[in-house]
Amino acid sequence: MDALHAAGIRFAEVLQSGPPWLENFWISVTSLADPKCIFTICFPLAYFLDRKVGVSVLWIGLVSEWLNVVLKWFLFGERPFWWVHESGLASKELVVLRQFPVSCETGPGSPSGHCMITGAALWPLVTALTALASRHSRNPAVQLSPFGAYALLLLAVGLSRVFVLAHFPHQVVSGILAGAALGQGLQPHVPAARSPGFFVAAALALLLSSFVLRGLALAAGIDIDWSIRLATKWCSHPAWLRLDTRPFASICRDAGSALGLGLAAGFPLHRGERLDPRQRAAGAVLALGAVQGLHRLPQPADLTLWYGTSFLKYTAGPWLVASLLPRLILSLARLRGSRRAE
Repeated sequence: MDALHAAGIRFAEVLQSGPPWLENFWISVTSLADPKCIFTICFPLAYFLDRKVGVSVLWIGLVSEWLNVVLKWFLFGERPFWWVHESGLASKELVVLRQFPVSCETGPGSPSGHCMITGAALWPLVTALTALASRHSRNPAVQLSPFGAYALLLLAVGLSRVFVLAHFPHQVVSGILAGAALGQGLQPHVPAARSPGFFVAAALALLLSSFVLRGLALAAGIDIDWSIRLATKWCSHPAWLRLDTRPFASICRDAGSALGLGLAAGFPLHRGERLDPRQRAAGAVLALGAVQGLHRLPQPADLTLWYGTSFLKYTAGPWLVASLLPRLILSLARLRGSRRAE
């Protein structure tokens, strides 16, 4: 593995020695492909494009993120920004590398969550866009363009993760392959959007199983917090260490989102109520603004309270998008219609 890691460090050096203008590009790509964006950007937009697609994006995203955390706990993947020091490579050879504010991930590195979760969650959106393109064009290039964009996106995400020293190339490749396989495998098994009991049970299962797996690992003498200590030790700037990169932050995000889907499913629109295209466009804008505003609210410094607040935010997000905002838009439309009738 040391040889594989050393080769990855050399590849990262090559990427970082590229044109200066590429730096902002890679950092932007890695920021936009953060798994949080699946919950706060992709889901709200996809939901108002098509309700079933939106639920699929969120469900596959949260399941794949939970699986990614479990894999990271037990695969013990290193990250370049600390391995280059812990291995002694930086003291033996000249290594010219820089860290960035997005470098200091605190969880283990294998497989890449950015690649795995993004690849899995975007799969239903890509297949929906492919079906739409096929209905409007017989040109194979047009029909396959969504999958082409999907492949280029994952390639860019993977390179950006190597560039910022968050992952080695083999972790990126495994993440891309796992994400595509999960997206394809989970899409036919997305639960119905009107199954509140299932989503609530799933939230409890995700949360409790994480505690059980953590407890079993600790009982077996496995230190699953080793990566947090290494990230803290070797991060260039303490301010770059973010709580939302910790494994349990992902668990809170996943369990909260599953519960939020359950709450939304418990208060569905009445039969026959549908948003027209203009209302869907307005809903997408409102949902994006509401969710972004929700997640910009400050959180407490205490770690336990931080996790609890994060859980509540990710519970509120799906409920806002899939229940409250559609009801509000329809209510305003009815009010406007009644005023016109008068």
